[in-house]
Amino acid sequence: MSDPSRAATGQRWCEKVTVSFGNTGGAAVRSGTVTFGTHIIGSLGIDWATIRSTEPLPAPIAAGAKKSGTWTVCVDAWRVPLGMHIETQDVSVRWE
Repeated sequence: MSDPSRAATGQRWCEKVTVSFGNTGGAAVRSGTVTFGTHIIGSLGIDWATIRSTEPLPAPIAAGAKKSGTWTVCVDAWRVPLGMHIETQDVSVRWE
């Protein structure tokens, strides 16, 4: 799995996150989930909270293959007042 690549959207409480997945096993990955840890950052750089969200893995991923996915990750708008922003820093995956 790659580190997340983030891109801004028109809303401070959303961002587009791209992650690449590589299947190094001997069988296809048929399903799974991707969990994002989105940090809410204050104007002074203080990390106020981390909100988790889960999306389906871009499956199937054949044995030895790589696949990327892009998701629009958002938190509730009220959690990100003016002067604050979000950063999706943590990504974990559950393969099935």
